[in-house]
Order: sequence, then structure tokens, then C-alpha cells
Amino acid sequence: MSAKKTARNYVVTQVKQRSKVIALEEAAAGGQVARPEVQTVTLAPPAPAPAAVPATAAPSGAAPRVETAQFIGDSADRTGFGGLEALDEINMVAVPDLMAAYQQGLIDEEQVKAVQLGLIAHCELMGDRMAIIDPPPSLNARQVRQWRQETAGYDSRYAALYYPWIKSFDPATGQAVLVPPSGHMAGVWARNDSERGVHKAPANEIVRGAVDLELQITRGEQDLLNPIGVNCIRAFPGRGIRVWGARTMASDPAWRYLNVRRYFNYLEESILIGTQWVVFEPNDHALWARIRRNVSAFLVNEWRSGALFGQRPEDAFYVKCDEETNPAESVDLGRVVCEIGIAPVKPAEFVVFRLAQFSGGGGELEE
Repeated sequence: MSAKKTARNYVVTQVKQRSKVIALEEAAAGGQVARPEVQTVTLAPPAPAPAAVPATAAPSGAAPRVETAQFIGDSADRTGFGGLEALDEINMVAVPDLMAAYQQGLIDEEQVKAVQLGLIAHCELMGDRMAIIDPPPSLNARQVRQWRQETAGYDSRYAALYYPWIKSFDPATGQAVLVPPSGHMAGVWARNDSERGVHKAPANEIVRGAVDLELQITRGEQDLLNPIGVNCIRAFPGRGIRVWGARTMASDPAWRYLNVRRYFNYLEESILIGTQWVVFEPNDHALWARIRRNVSAFLVNEWRSGALFGQRPEDAFYVKCDEETNPAESVDLGRVVCEIGIAPVKPAEFVVFRLAQFSGGGGELEE
């Protein structure tokens, strides 16, 4: 049967002819929904957005406060940056909202330090990620030097500090606003990792999205801040705003450079993932030889890409996994130990040109 009136087997006609119990009626044309007229409707303004950082209740007449535990969080509850312990893929952590709360008066300078110490402790505990630290706003070069050495006094190979704040365009307001540098620096790190590699220091890189800086850093101020682990962001005529520092906040010279620490993190994670097949294999000479071959092949590729220092692979790294690293006592405990040594490439932080004069009046240029 068909629902079309012009059809020979129209359902209404067929039911009337064949059934004495069921009766069908055609729907009235007036039952159709009428098309609304063109009109203008005024919408109510949206409700104000909630604060970015929740504040705790305060006594009457006092400003609301934010507890440091809200930033630090808990790994079990997956809150704060403590909840990031469950994620292995993270290699950089920043808390720019910390400075937003500080500017709003929700936290004081001691709480800022407590949260940043917790962030550094989190990265040191995980051992595979770096903390990007922001200084307080509105500090000149002398004040940030004092804050770095006396107030904060951080000493960690898993943290890096950038200064000054960056002026960026806010599309919501159409105005340029000052923001902490950690967000932009995380983007610079990620872009540098993708284009050049983790072994390349994330410096002398353009800060995209930066309209201006809170303060223009001079060469003299750069020379004072760089040795204490303050990575400056500077504006150069004709070259834009660039990152001009690649140091950690460590006092240990072996971990002075940011790319060295991050490259070791990358190697440790890559080798760990690439040797998962080793687990529960027979712990004998054959296994040790396979480990040496696999790790050496990976490091040779790293050397060829320019990440390791040396004219030959033998000069750039060594892999040792034999009876010496795996004595009988270690084998009985179910452990296989592989010792790896590498020579990372360090950045050319200072470029020195020597200009000498020949007795004949010419000149030579040496690097």
C-alpha cells in the first residue's frame, strides 16, 4: 500500500474497502507548522566567566585567598600538577596561572615560592621533565637578580627561568597585555624540538606572538643575569624578539645547559621504551650482546644527526653490557645492567673572534 493519494493502492482507500474494524482519516492541512515571520530578538548578556583560580573563603572584610595545595594537587586525586605523575609523555611543565593569582592578590610571594618549589620537586621526582619558572612581574634587572639569588635561590638541573615578561596581543580585548614568559617558552621548546631536535639549545629562536617586552635588556644586564641562570628574552633591531639564553638553574657545571639536561631525558626515555623486549628474557651473554647492538645502533643515528660530539662513533659514546656490569649477584637478583656513556654537544654560548695585524699591514680573522 502507498501513502500517496493518487496511487491505486492508497492506504486510506484500501483500509476502508477491506476492513470493518479499522477506520483511517486523512490529516487536515491546517495541522502543518507555519513558517515564522522575520523578526529581531534581543539576547540577554552572558553570565560572567568564573575566576581562573578558585579562591577560598576569607573572613569578613579580607581578600579571598588561594591555597598552594590547589596548584600542587595530589597524584591520587589527579589534581594540580601532582596529577601529572600519571602521564609519562610530559616533558615540560609550567604554571602561568600562578602569576595571575599573584597579580590578583590571591597569593603572596611566599606562596609563589612554595608552588614553584613544589613544581621543581615534581620534575626532579619524575626525572623526565623540566619546569619553566616565571619571575614576578614589574622587576628590573637588578631586582630580578636579587630575586633569583636571595629570595628564590633555586638550584635544580630540572628547572629553567626566563625574564622579562612578554607583551602579547589579546584578541578578546583587542589590547596588548603582559603575560608570564613560560607559556611562550614552552612553545619555543616544542618548535625547536620538532624542527632541529632536543639536542639543539632552544635559544636564538624567535618568540612568535610577542609584540613587545616589559623591559628591554641591555648587553651589560645580559652579562650579569646569564651566569646565574636567568635566560633573557631580548629584542634585536631587524631580528625581532628572541630567546637569548639556554641555561638551567643548576650550580653543577655538568648540567649548566638546558639542552644537555633535556637531551639526557630524551635518551633515557627512548632507550627505556626501545628495550622493553628485554624483560623476562634469559639473562645471558646472548642477551647482553643484543642489548649492546640495539643501543649502539640507536646512538649511531643520534651521532649522525649531530647530537653527539666526536669525529667517530667511538669518540661520541660507549655501551657496556657484559660480565663486569652483570656479575652473578646481579643476575641472581633478576637484573641486567647496561652502562652507557655519551658526549653531548654543548651550545656555542660565546663566540670569540681574534683580530691580529700582520707586519705588512694586512689582517687576519681567527675564530
